[in-house]
Amino acid sequence: MSALTKKDFVSDQDVRWCPGCGDYAILSQVQKVLPELGIPRERFVFISGIGCSSRFPYYVNTYGFHSIHGRAPAIATGLKATRPDLSVWVVTGDGDALSIGGNHLIHVLRRNLDLNILLFNNKIYGLTKGQYSPTSEVGKVTKSTPFGSLDHPFDPIALALGADASFVARSVDVETRHLQEILRRAHEHKGTSFVEILQNCNVFNDGAFNDVTDKAIKADHTLVLEHGKPLVFGKNRDRGIRLRDFQPEVVQLGNGVTEADLLVHDEHNPALAYLIARLGPPRFPTPIGVFTSVERPCYEEAMAAQIAAARERSAPDLAALFGRGDTWVVP
Repeated sequence: MSALTKKDFVSDQDVRWCPGCGDYAILSQVQKVLPELGIPRERFVFISGIGCSSRFPYYVNTYGFHSIHGRAPAIATGLKATRPDLSVWVVTGDGDALSIGGNHLIHVLRRNLDLNILLFNNKIYGLTKGQYSPTSEVGKVTKSTPFGSLDHPFDPIALALGADASFVARSVDVETRHLQEILRRAHEHKGTSFVEILQNCNVFNDGAFNDVTDKAIKADHTLVLEHGKPLVFGKNRDRGIRLRDFQPEVVQLGNGVTEADLLVHDEHNPALAYLIARLGPPRFPTPIGVFTSVERPCYEEAMAAQIAAARERSAPDLAALFGRGDTWVVP
């Protein structure tokens, strides 16, 4: 069989996102990476909920489910638990995953099935035409908050770390090489990988991430995380993040301050990952890259081992099984 290419993962469906939407860039990078993973096309499954991002399964030429609002992680859990041989990908948005789907998201993360979650974050509800979302900033004026949102927003990375996710990362829709590398890392990870992708909605929330996408300024506002390397950023790589009195601070390199004074990123330290996750505008640059990657047992493997152990025992007496424990007879 000939090697797969990007074209093999392009479906025959017309892509129906708004012209200029960041979802196009994400779709293209996913389609470029999938052929590199060495998996037969029929073993990929994309599962989504509801929202602009959730159209994704139509546009990749693989198996897929366009499921119901917020429930993609639950469906993905059932599929991976019964078909561990499949490469399962969940595509969701900030509204779908963090509002109605919040409970499902935290539980799939803590269970640690070997699947991949891509959360497209545009800080707005796009499909329903511009209401504020769980990641919208305080004071956000939208159709549903004409006087400004009062809700404190979720930080998807901090939430994933709080749920003890074993792999947590962030990338940007237009950072094509970086996004491809993060997708590869997510696939390679054994366990649930959670990837937040900052994505521009050019119709209802244009420029929400301009500080990390504008070529003229993004180097000064983006902190690219690299395992084992100090937290350095800036167009001239002359600024960094230092920990002082247990608080992070931005410092200028030079005048006695060197890279040896800076925090060094360690993907295997979830506590450090949480500290870095709290960095961001306006005081700090936005971190992108892998925040944490740790080893934990996978749920589906533990479940399979439990079932195998049960089968090794003698066949149970169903009457005794049903009558065991707290039972009573109703006259």
